Amino acid sequence: MQAKISPRLLRNPLHFLSLGFGSGLSPFAPGTCGTVVAIPLYLLLAQLPFWYYLLAVAVAFAIGVYLCGYTSAALGEHDHSGIVWDEFVGLWITMIAVPAAWQWILAGFVLFRLFDIVKPWPVRIADAKMKGGFGIMFDDLLAALYALIALQIALQLVNSV
Repeated sequence: MQAKISPRLLRNPLHFLSLGFGSGLSPFAPGTCGTVVAIPLYLLLAQLPFWYYLLAVAVAFAIGVYLCGYTSAALGEHDHSGIVWDEFVGLWITMIAVPAAWQWILAGFVLFRLFDIVKPWPVRIADAKMKGGFGIMFDDLLAALYALIALQIALQLVNSV
């Protein structure tokens, strides 16, 4: 059983970010709620030129290593479900070079959540073995890569018709 997070934690800007602007406090499916909250930010990021988008996602990943480690240490629990910055970045990785149309966003959302929940090899191993902020971020990066590949294949199939 995971510890309940006090909403007072959101007063700290670092916790506010790692807890997904409060979306991680959801009593039901905080990872999914965090991913939903990441969508409007994705829509802003999608306006960037491709290389700036990649840079922004890389910076968000690096910042996430620190944020997630910081909040995890404060909670005294590795990868508490309320920490959802990794879901934000996971969605943004999933959506690399994908049109910002609602159909593709929905597909990316579903694929990322599927791979993040099911945790196929090596996602499950990374989730179990890697600790700290990097471990929290890395398993979602792997899940996002699965989703990204699936989405890119779908894009190619749609574009070839």
